[in-house]
Order: sequence, then C-alpha cells, then structure tokens
Amino acid sequence: MKRELQGHYVPITTPGEQAQAFVPAPLPPDPPIEWGPALRGKFDQALLALGRLDSVSTLLPDTGLFIYMYVRKEAVLSSMIEGTQSSLSDLLLFELDEEPGVPLDDVQQVSNYVAALDHGLKRLAEGFPISLRLFREIHEILLSMGRGSHHTPGDFRRSQNWIGGSRPGNAVFVPPPPDQVLDCMGALERFLHDEPEATPVLLKAALAHVQFETIHPFLDGNGRLGRLLITLLLCEQNVLRMPMLYLSLYFKTHRQYYYDLLNTVRLTGDWGAWLDFFAEAIIVTATQAVDTAQQLVALSAADRDKIQQLGRAAASTLTVHNALMGHPITTAGSLVENTGLTPATVNKCLKRLTSLGIVHELTAQKRNRVYSYAGYIAIMNQGTELPV
Repeated sequence: MKRELQGHYVPITTPGEQAQAFVPAPLPPDPPIEWGPALRGKFDQALLALGRLDSVSTLLPDTGLFIYMYVRKEAVLSSMIEGTQSSLSDLLLFELDEEPGVPLDDVQQVSNYVAALDHGLKRLAEGFPISLRLFREIHEILLSMGRGSHHTPGDFRRSQNWIGGSRPGNAVFVPPPPDQVLDCMGALERFLHDEPEATPVLLKAALAHVQFETIHPFLDGNGRLGRLLITLLLCEQNVLRMPMLYLSLYFKTHRQYYYDLLNTVRLTGDWGAWLDFFAEAIIVTATQAVDTAQQLVALSAADRDKIQQLGRAAASTLTVHNALMGHPITTAGSLVENTGLTPATVNKCLKRLTSLGIVHELTAQKRNRVYSYAGYIAIMNQGTELPV
C-alpha cells in the first residue's frame, strides 16, 4: 500500500534563516500496516526468540548476577553510540572507586545509564506505568552528572534541536518545535496505554521507538532513552520477566542503516522495512543473549570443577568465586565485604584462583591490588570491541 509523509512540516525561524521542522502523525499508522506472510513470519520468529531468552533464566545459577553485568554491558554499548569511549572494565573500575582508563565524563555517563535503567525497572516493579512522568524521571537520572548535566535533566526541551548539520537550516532532520513537544508526547503516551486501540507489544515497541526518536523530546539523551523504552515496554508487558534484551549492539553494528530506516519511515511511511529490521534485531540479539548466558554457565561450571580439586580450601575459594561472578573486577577489600571472610582467607583464595588461571591481577602493586575474573569479562565484552 502506497503511503505518504508520516506527519507534516511546520516553518521555524532561526537566526538568519528559516527551516522546516517535522511533526509526526499520532500512532498507530493510518492506514494500518499491511502484514504480509514474510513480515508476520519474522515477528513470529522474534516472539519465539524472546520466549527462549525469557526461559534461559532457569539455566542461570544466579540470574541477578547475570543481569547485573548484562545491564552494564548495555550501558557501555548504548553510550558508545553517543560517542563515549568507556569500556565495561572502565565502568567496573569506576564503580570500585578505581581510576578508569578514559575521561571521567565518559564513564560517568555510562554509570548514569545504569542508574537510570535501574530506576525505570524499579518503578515498573512498583506498578508505575510507562508514562511522561517516568520518561522525565529516567531522563533526570540519565543526565544527572557529567556531560549533558546542563541540558535541563528531567525537562522536555524548550528550545529547538536538530540532528546532523550545524544548525536547523542544514540539518539532516529537525524534530517538532518546542511548543508542540508536549502534544506529541501526550499522543505517544496514549498509544502506549492502548488508546485509541490495543497494539501487540512487539509492534508497539517498534512503533514507539521510531516515534520517540522522531519527537526527540529532550535536549540530550534521546537516543539512550529511546533504546531503553524498548526493554522497559517488554518488561512492563511481561514478555520478559527480567531485563535481558538490549538492542544497542545491533543498532550500533548497523548504525547507518538504522538511521536511514528512521528517516525513510518519516518521509515515505515505509513501516515494513523498519519492522523487518526491528524483528531481525530482536532475533539476533535474543539469540546472542542466550548464547552469552550459556557461555557464562559453562565457564562457571568449569571453574568450579577446578576449584573443587583444592580439597579443604575449596569451600572458601568457591565463596570468593561466587562473589567474582557478581563483581568480576574487584579488590581483596571488596571481597572481604561481600563474602564475610577474613582478609587473610580472601588473599589466600585469590592466590589459588590466580594459580588456577581463573583470576588475573590488573595492578602490579603491593597494596590495593585489583583483580579480574578474566574469562567472565571476555565473554561479556563480546561485541563491545567493534568500531564505534
């Protein structure tokens, strides 16, 4: 079905020139999306992949430990798309109060993302709906410290923004003018709450992501919050019991095509190409997450088998190993806190784990040594080393 521009342009005046800002039409698309056999089959595959991902939590000895690290990996990847250079190890060092190997602003931005996601998930667990208020709360935390903290955290923008170029007049895309942001976001909120009609959750997530990025309601942080929206929706609607799906790596890998698709939807109404891409992103990402979980289970089991060979020393060493699963970059002092073991016992355990090749020391110093559960970090780092 031939479609047209998915909204309308309004003239805006900027110093020395005029430009055109785009105001999107409310969701759902009109006329309705046509579901051919190929697209419907792709969405069925995506739902199956999500089902497998949701069930993988039963394989994990401690789902909380996996989620703890997986959320941090997503924070690194999502922030990489925005230009930060922080790695997963940098973030873990920062959280350990150790000096990261990148500018502090970069790692602070990633840390903010973790806190923002945690806040959003906590609010959903309390029964709070995805809403404009929740968007503002998450945004306030996302930009609370470091780079972006001067961009009115928690407030919808009151000035014009643009994407690409040096000004609205030569921009790749100009979102709605500030006086129309609240109306646009209000319409998006109604769509999320199934007004004027109910929308299947996976389709809702796909459409809402495009709409949020098109409105670009904040001065900064829109990309990160728009990606978070997908996971929050899947958790709110109980498609996933745990926040185990993040599309940032897929969007990062196919970044230019992703941006082109967003623009094509706005200009031509080609929702089909975007939905096909979105479903593929779900399938690939969910499959990768299952594989990551299985690799971590295998690593943990293999390392525990090695530790069991230590005889009487195995019990305390397994306790330290379990703590490393939750905090794979750590210090002896932190392990004492987390395990309740004495400093002498922890240090003996770390020596045993080092001799077994499970733990590597990151610092060559006599005091305040930093240790890494190298195999765990290597598995979690898969994908974060891609060119930005």
